[in-house]
Amino acid sequence: SRRHKLYRQELNLTSAAAPLPLRPEASWLQFQLGISRDGLYPRSSPAVARLLRDMQAIPTVGADYSQDEKALLGACDCSQIVKPSGVHLKLVLRFQDFGKAMFKPMRQKREEETPEDFFYFVDFQRHNAEIAAFHLDRILDFRRVPPTVGRLINVTREILEVTKNEVLQSVFFVSPASNVCFFAKCPYMCKTEYAVCGNPHLLEGSLSAFLPSLNLAPRLSIPNPWIRSYSFEGKEEWEVNPLYCNTVREIYPYSNSNRLLNIVDMAIFDFLIGNMDRHHYEMFTKFGDDGFLLHLDNARGFGRHSHDEISILAPLSQCCTIKRTTWLRLQLLAEPEYRLSEVMRESLLQDPLAPVLTQPHLLALDRRLQLVLGAVARCIHAFGEAAVVANDTARALSPAEHRAQPDT
Repeated sequence: SRRHKLYRQELNLTSAAAPLPLRPEASWLQFQLGISRDGLYPRSSPAVARLLRDMQAIPTVGADYSQDEKALLGACDCSQIVKPSGVHLKLVLRFQDFGKAMFKPMRQKREEETPEDFFYFVDFQRHNAEIAAFHLDRILDFRRVPPTVGRLINVTREILEVTKNEVLQSVFFVSPASNVCFFAKCPYMCKTEYAVCGNPHLLEGSLSAFLPSLNLAPRLSIPNPWIRSYSFEGKEEWEVNPLYCNTVREIYPYSNSNRLLNIVDMAIFDFLIGNMDRHHYEMFTKFGDDGFLLHLDNARGFGRHSHDEISILAPLSQCCTIKRTTWLRLQLLAEPEYRLSEVMRESLLQDPLAPVLTQPHLLALDRRLQLVLGAVARCIHAFGEAAVVANDTARALSPAEHRAQPDT
């Protein structure tokens, strides 16, 4: 609009800056180069530490809707029971050195619980859940959640003034309380009551580092075998058939790879954070069938600390299998000197938005961990440890390593 163009000219926002060369030492690039078949980053990664610092401090140079929200513009089906992802506003923020991060703004205060009557598919998305999920994933030694950090964003200076998207510019307004607000541009969302607002300009949010582009690192998006019924009625087969896992085990690739064990890892992670919304999972094609599963989009976790959704553990309880490394890590985090809630509390103190979780949510982690260990114990009692606990610590030798072995 003419008003926005004049505004940008007045603030000198239209002058094009000289293109910056890509620095090999940029934290964004170093993080992406560090991805391996073992996880998104090594256990001790200076690049990730620098990336977290950069995401919370470096000025933004651009802002835009995410690709899936762009696809929804003007095309939302308001009759759908499950609203598309555009109902939960998220933006792509760009930084110097070609860095990009997904920004999810604060929609729910930390002390608020998701109402009991909410279905999981209409729940809020919580910025602090994304932050806490990254820390928990790292503590569990999965390293499958992209680095995520909290940040206070000045929505005027760091979004409105740097975006070139006129649609995004057009959804900014000043509320009756003189706060700067904006909302998603979608038919059922074009209402000020769905907006997020600064105070008056500052807004809490989470920033999750982007993975390499699909051109450089192709990924598959695969339906979760334990997907839920996304309607008010009806159930999936796994919800009514306790022997459902026998069917899954006969289907490629769950029949002859690590995939099922990775599904169980993901289920344990989701149970600990209370996430019922894992309808798909992604994985890098480069690492084949045994590659790790990416634990993306965790904003629907940490909604109800007072409720433990046991059904999330169905892959574990129905298949009765778990990696030895996962089992040992869970047992360690149940020990008094390494109590999960305390390790999480200490880890989350590193985030600029600390405290990220309230005390009841931290204590819920300890309670849920005991429920996971109880489920494993019941499996071991029924089938024996050798049948339940998969030894993933013994790494197969490569052909070159075989050749290097001395003759006996």
